[in-house]
Amino acid sequence: MFENEAVVRLVFFAFILCAVAMGEALFPKRRRQISRGLRWPRNLSLVLLSSLFVRFLVPISAAGAALFAAQHHYGLLNNLSLPFGVTVVISLLLLDLIIYGQHVVFHYVPFLWRLHKVHHSDQEIDVTTALRFHPVEIILSVLIKAGSVLLLGVPLTAVVIFEILLNGTAMFNHGNIRLPRAVDKILRLFMVTPDMHRVHHSVIFAETNRNFGFNIPWWDKLFGTYQAQPAKGHEKMDIGLNEYRDAKKTGLWALLTLPFKSGG
Repeated sequence: MFENEAVVRLVFFAFILCAVAMGEALFPKRRRQISRGLRWPRNLSLVLLSSLFVRFLVPISAAGAALFAAQHHYGLLNNLSLPFGVTVVISLLLLDLIIYGQHVVFHYVPFLWRLHKVHHSDQEIDVTTALRFHPVEIILSVLIKAGSVLLLGVPLTAVVIFEILLNGTAMFNHGNIRLPRAVDKILRLFMVTPDMHRVHHSVIFAETNRNFGFNIPWWDKLFGTYQAQPAKGHEKMDIGLNEYRDAKKTGLWALLTLPFKSGG
């Protein structure tokens, strides 16, 4: 069961990564200022390291928590007599709300922001930015998801769907892809688009604290953290953090140690 779940997620991950990268090559939104050869190895290395840390250090995954909850009838949804389809939909919405809340907390709690700055220190934004997270942040995120799944009693099917959606939409909305304005307007009704999420990666602090959603845009609109467009426009806006403007000084080791440095 676990092996099949991991294989399914890996196949979707690889397919979406390649599809978004192809879209960036064919229909770029912004002109690239930093070469892929400088950024991609460090971003891809981070996701590889995070995967290894999670595999060997985290005692339970979200999928494992779902199986445990089902076997022991643990969690809210396992004790409600709801149709399975309704349970899956509620699970997806609740998990997405939790991830939204987690993202907000990582911006406002100082030590968690130190970890999350690794993601925001990227001076460009493309599909690999979606993979650029400090391993400690990934471990915390896995534990938060597993705990949420356990307490809510989320079924395994919903966990697998959510993980695929979360990875896929994150890569899509970080993509440097030019969408027609009319298409973007329609997509924003039910999912986070690249233009919507790009605002979140602005160096302008007020914009950095907007558009926290990964899957759906409703939470940002509901809780007042939505901003439609960046003040300077998508082509002219500056990406990243003001204190990390030199891409050559944010190599892999610098990113791994960034949260633990004085003033980091």
